Amino acid sequence: MNETLLRVGTIYIPVSDVELSSEWYVIKLGAELSYKDDDKAILNFANQSFFLVKSIENQSSNFHDCYGTERFSITFEVNGLNALEAIHKDFIEKQIRVGVIEDRGHSGKNFVFTDLDGNKFDVWSELSPVFKERYFISE
Repeated sequence: MNETLLRVGTIYIPVSDVELSSEWYVIKLGAELSYKDDDKAILNFANQSFFLVKSIENQSSNFHDCYGTERFSITFEVNGLNALEAIHKDFIEKQIRVGVIEDRGHSGKNFVFTDLDGNKFDVWSELSPVFKERYFISE
Protein backbone atom coordinates (compact mmCIF):
# COMPACT_ATOMS: atom_id res chain seq x y z
CA MET A 1 0.00 0.00 0.00
CA ASN A 2 1.48 3.33 -1.08
CA GLU A 3 -1.35 5.52 0.13
CA THR A 4 -0.74 7.91 3.00
CA LEU A 5 -2.79 10.16 5.24
CA LEU A 6 -3.02 13.52 3.49
CA ARG A 7 -4.32 15.93 6.10
CA VAL A 8 -6.37 16.31 9.24
CA GLY A 9 -9.94 16.87 8.07
CA THR A 10 -11.73 17.77 11.27
CA ILE A 11 -10.88 18.44 14.88
CA TYR A 12 -13.55 17.83 17.55
CA ILE A 13 -13.74 20.15 20.56
CA PRO A 14 -15.99 19.41 23.55
CA VAL A 15 -18.18 22.32 24.67
CA SER A 16 -20.92 22.72 27.24
CA ASP A 17 -23.12 25.13 25.23
CA VAL A 18 -23.01 24.86 21.43
CA GLU A 19 -24.79 28.20 20.85
CA LEU A 20 -22.59 30.22 23.21
CA SER A 21 -19.37 28.52 22.13
CA SER A 22 -20.02 28.87 18.41
CA GLU A 23 -20.69 32.59 18.91
CA TRP A 24 -17.43 32.88 20.88
CA TYR A 25 -15.38 31.19 18.13
CA VAL A 26 -17.00 33.34 15.43
CA ILE A 27 -16.61 36.65 17.29
CA LYS A 28 -13.27 36.06 19.03
CA LEU A 29 -11.38 33.93 16.48
CA GLY A 30 -13.08 34.92 13.24
CA ALA A 31 -14.39 31.42 12.55
CA GLU A 32 -16.97 30.87 9.83
CA LEU A 33 -20.06 28.98 11.00
CA SER A 34 -21.16 26.45 8.39
CA TYR A 35 -23.67 24.38 10.40
CA LYS A 36 -25.25 24.34 13.85
CA ASP A 37 -27.87 22.34 15.71
CA ASP A 38 -28.49 21.63 19.41
CA ASP A 39 -25.65 19.09 19.67
CA LYS A 40 -22.90 20.43 17.43
CA ALA A 41 -21.57 23.28 15.33
CA ILE A 42 -19.22 23.09 12.36
CA LEU A 43 -16.75 25.94 12.12
CA ASN A 44 -14.05 26.72 9.59
CA PHE A 45 -10.95 28.72 10.47
CA ALA A 46 -7.16 28.39 10.31
CA ASN A 47 -7.48 26.24 7.16
CA GLN A 48 -9.30 23.61 9.21
CA SER A 49 -12.76 22.32 10.03
CA PHE A 50 -13.69 22.21 13.73
CA PHE A 51 -16.72 20.49 15.26
CA LEU A 52 -17.90 21.91 18.57
CA VAL A 53 -19.66 18.97 20.20
CA LYS A 54 -21.96 19.26 23.21
CA SER A 55 -20.34 17.22 25.93
CA ILE A 56 -20.81 16.30 29.56
CA GLU A 57 -19.86 18.83 32.25
CA ASN A 58 -16.20 19.60 32.92
CA GLN A 59 -15.00 17.95 29.71
CA SER A 60 -12.13 19.45 27.69
CA SER A 61 -9.65 18.50 25.01
CA ASN A 62 -6.75 19.05 27.42
CA PHE A 63 -4.64 16.24 28.85
CA HIS A 64 -2.03 15.83 31.58
CA ASP A 65 1.56 14.94 30.75
CA CYS A 66 3.71 12.54 32.79
CA TYR A 67 4.58 15.38 35.20
CA GLY A 68 0.94 16.25 35.87
CA THR A 69 0.96 19.47 33.81
CA GLU A 70 -2.24 20.16 31.88
CA ARG A 71 -1.48 20.45 28.16
CA PHE A 72 -3.18 21.62 24.98
CA SER A 73 -3.64 19.27 22.03
CA ILE A 74 -3.60 21.84 19.19
CA THR A 75 -1.00 24.40 18.14
CA PHE A 76 -1.93 27.12 15.66
CA GLU A 77 0.83 28.74 13.60
CA VAL A 78 1.27 32.39 12.63
CA ASN A 79 3.84 33.89 10.28
CA GLY A 80 6.55 35.28 12.54
CA LEU A 81 7.08 36.97 15.88
CA ASN A 82 5.39 40.23 14.83
CA ALA A 83 2.25 38.28 13.89
CA LEU A 84 2.39 36.39 17.20
CA GLU A 85 2.67 39.61 19.20
CA ALA A 86 -0.16 41.24 17.20
CA ILE A 87 -2.56 38.32 17.66
CA HIS A 88 -1.65 38.11 21.37
CA LYS A 89 -2.54 41.80 21.77
CA ASP A 90 -5.74 41.32 19.75
CA PHE A 91 -6.79 38.36 21.92
CA ILE A 92 -6.21 40.41 25.08
CA GLU A 93 -8.34 43.23 23.65
CA LYS A 94 -11.08 40.68 22.85
CA GLN A 95 -10.88 39.49 26.47
CA ILE A 96 -9.72 36.00 25.56
CA ARG A 97 -7.84 34.28 28.37
CA VAL A 98 -4.22 34.24 27.19
CA GLY A 99 -0.90 33.31 28.73
CA VAL A 100 2.33 35.22 28.35
CA ILE A 101 4.46 35.00 25.22
CA GLU A 102 7.20 32.55 26.11
CA ASP A 103 10.45 31.14 24.79
CA ARG A 104 10.31 27.35 25.16
CA GLY A 105 13.87 26.73 24.02
CA HIS A 106 13.09 25.94 20.38
CA SER A 107 12.74 28.23 17.37
CA GLY A 108 10.03 30.84 17.65
CA LYS A 109 7.86 31.82 20.59
CA ASN A 110 4.47 30.67 21.82
CA PHE A 111 1.50 31.56 23.97
CA VAL A 112 -1.52 29.62 25.16
CA PHE A 113 -5.14 30.77 25.02
CA THR A 114 -8.30 29.21 26.43
CA ASP A 115 -11.90 29.06 25.20
CA LEU A 116 -15.07 29.32 27.31
CA ASP A 117 -14.91 25.66 28.35
CA GLY A 118 -11.26 25.69 29.36
CA ASN A 119 -9.99 24.05 26.16
CA LYS A 120 -6.38 25.21 25.82
CA PHE A 121 -4.77 26.05 22.49
CA ASP A 122 -1.21 27.01 21.64
CA VAL A 123 -0.06 29.65 19.14
CA TRP A 124 3.44 29.39 17.65
CA SER A 125 5.28 32.08 15.72
CA GLU A 126 6.69 29.67 13.13
CA LEU A 127 4.87 28.48 10.03
CA SER A 128 5.85 25.04 8.84
CA PRO A 129 8.11 25.11 5.74
CA VAL A 130 5.68 22.87 3.82
CA PHE A 131 2.78 25.26 4.49
CA LYS A 132 4.90 28.26 3.44
CA GLU A 133 5.95 26.56 0.24
CA ARG A 134 2.49 25.30 -0.64
CA TYR A 135 0.82 28.68 -0.08
CA PHE A 136 3.69 30.84 -1.38
CA ILE A 137 4.28 32.65 1.88
CA SER A 138 7.57 34.48 2.22
CA GLU A 139 9.20 36.01 5.27
